[in-house]
Amino acid sequence: MKYVSKFPHKIIEHANMPIIMSDGCRLSARVWMPEDIENNQFPVILEHLPYRKRDGTIVRDQYTHPWFAGHGYVCIRTDMRGNGDSDGLMADEYTPQEHQDALEVIEWAASQPWCNGNVGMMGISWGGFNALQVAALAPKALKAVISLCSTVDRYADDIHYKGGCLLGENFGWSTNMLSYSSRPPDPEIVGNDWREMWMTRLENLELDLSRWLNHQHRDEYWKYGSVCEDYSAIKAAVLSISGWHDGYRNTTNHLVKTFLHPLKALLALGYINTLIMLVHLLQLVFCKKQNDGGIIG
Repeated sequence: MKYVSKFPHKIIEHANMPIIMSDGCRLSARVWMPEDIENNQFPVILEHLPYRKRDGTIVRDQYTHPWFAGHGYVCIRTDMRGNGDSDGLMADEYTPQEHQDALEVIEWAASQPWCNGNVGMMGISWGGFNALQVAALAPKALKAVISLCSTVDRYADDIHYKGGCLLGENFGWSTNMLSYSSRPPDPEIVGNDWREMWMTRLENLELDLSRWLNHQHRDEYWKYGSVCEDYSAIKAAVLSISGWHDGYRNTTNHLVKTFLHPLKALLALGYINTLIMLVHLLQLVFCKKQNDGGIIG
């Protein structure tokens, strides 16, 4: 694989930039930005995940975000509350607290002197889910999202109750997330409090499966965070990407049929990887004119 390290902008990286939420909870963010940040303002790209920026996604992050920063963006990769090096606890996937934190990070970023007021979100799988979900809350500064391998229906088109049937992946994914959220924060980042933070997480962790099994019908639990409930709530431009052999292959078609705002959709013949975002992000993020929806194939 060819590695590109020369960009239009030289970049600087902050391994741990604290972002304080309104309730006092500290989120830890890894941030890449153009070196000439003091004399300029740039748009921001947010990726908001529970997958631990110091180890879980460190490989892909070190290629993706520097590329964007080198082309004139500030990239913020947050550890979600209760994960990685951030404070607090995570109670479940796609919760109001997760979305509120993302809204506050967007508002914080847009108000910084190095931001021009425009923010985008991007992500694959979890990050693709919450990018659409946060867009449905319509924060003013959020101009566009890239949602890769995601869903618009948490109940019927995720790993839970496909077609109403309980999927075995409920068991696999709940244990997978338990392994992520049960890991300790990095003492190099959080200092001497690392063990107390870790023990608090362990004492409050629940297996998500027990919660999911208590909602075997498409009730309000699943409707929350399912953007198909009201596509019109999304005001930002959207780029939706999936592949015919991906587990999440239906979202692009659903959005093309129903979405009312600027939309591009890409369906590939095989599996999708995050490099596709590099090719298409600049076509859409912070676009200044309306684009006709359609499928690129």
